Amino acid sequence: MHHSQVAIIGGGLVGASLALALQEGARARGWKIVLIEPFAPGNSFQPSYDARSSALSFGSRRIYERHGLWQTIAQRAEPILQIHVSDRGRFGAARLSALEEGVPALGYVVENAWLGQCLWQALDEDVVTWHCPAEVVGMQALEGGYRLTLNDETQLDCDLAVLADGGRSGLREQLGIGVRRTPYQQTALIANVSPLEAHRGQAFERFTDDGPMALLPLPENRCALIWSRPGDDAERLARLDERRFLDELQATFGYRLGAFQQVGARHLYPLELVEAEEQVRSNLVVLGNAAHSLHPIAGQGYNLSLRDAQALAEALLASDRLPGDFATLQGYLQRQRLDQNLTVGFSDQVTRLFSNAEPLLAAGRNLGLLGLDLLPPAKRWFARQAMGLGTRPD
Repeated sequence: MHHSQVAIIGGGLVGASLALALQEGARARGWKIVLIEPFAPGNSFQPSYDARSSALSFGSRRIYERHGLWQTIAQRAEPILQIHVSDRGRFGAARLSALEEGVPALGYVVENAWLGQCLWQALDEDVVTWHCPAEVVGMQALEGGYRLTLNDETQLDCDLAVLADGGRSGLREQLGIGVRRTPYQQTALIANVSPLEAHRGQAFERFTDDGPMALLPLPENRCALIWSRPGDDAERLARLDERRFLDELQATFGYRLGAFQQVGARHLYPLELVEAEEQVRSNLVVLGNAAHSLHPIAGQGYNLSLRDAQALAEALLASDRLPGDFATLQGYLQRQRLDQNLTVGFSDQVTRLFSNAEPLLAAGRNLGLLGLDLLPPAKRWFARQAMGLGTRPD
């Protein structure tokens, strides 16, 4: 029977980032970490027009810098130098700029496949063992840990099991951990598009009566589009031919980047806020989208999960007890609870405020956008939230 101190179920971006954050301390303590992941990472990075991306906050850059990985990630990270927030058909716009905030960039847009490649190559196989492709089909609570059964009937024992297997976690359900769901009655259409003009590191958030839209800068002058619409309309947009789709996009977004030239594969994601009712038990932590899935328009989900992973690693390595110790895990969650509540609340409120066509609310948020440009303290608070620095003093 194999025994490890920490078993991370899900070797995606959050699981691999936790392994990286633990790696140095684990080596010093003689801990063994296992990563269990159903999809084998490729051996080489293949650039693709349709690559899915994540927006990394400036705070996330700092975390990866701490682990010596940022320079590698930065080779294919597109800096966000300005964020332009506007409300369609109404006067008022807010502009946030890296220059004003005194940072090299407000955030960075990175293709998930590239980020994954950088993470996987940074893991030391003497400390981190992969079981891949493999899936955990059963979890049995033991005295002081868990016994994991894999789909090839291998069994592994661990002091701490970390559930990082995504928003549709079957294991979370198997363990009887309930979730709170808040549906937004919207579906996100996600695709990459190419504008005629250079994006020059600008990100755009545009709010319409039918739902919010974001356009984020990518390498090769592509932009990542996140367009939230009522479900039926999102499906209709996904089915349109390329020309008609680009015409509708142009009509909603306008010509700030000139005419759109190309759109790649379109993917649909029904939107809801999902929060696990328990994030820690003795010898168990729920992490990443399995713990909280946010609306993508505020670009906060992955950054919050990365801060959780970093805080968990710090709590485990600061303790002189075994990694599954309940008091240690509770301490981690108490430390992160404010950050989680503020970030989830910020994303939720931004989504609700800007997805509402009520005239009074629309007028109020329009003044809010004007105010954001006129009132430096409010603007700075908004910028710090967007940069992932919201609850931490510098």
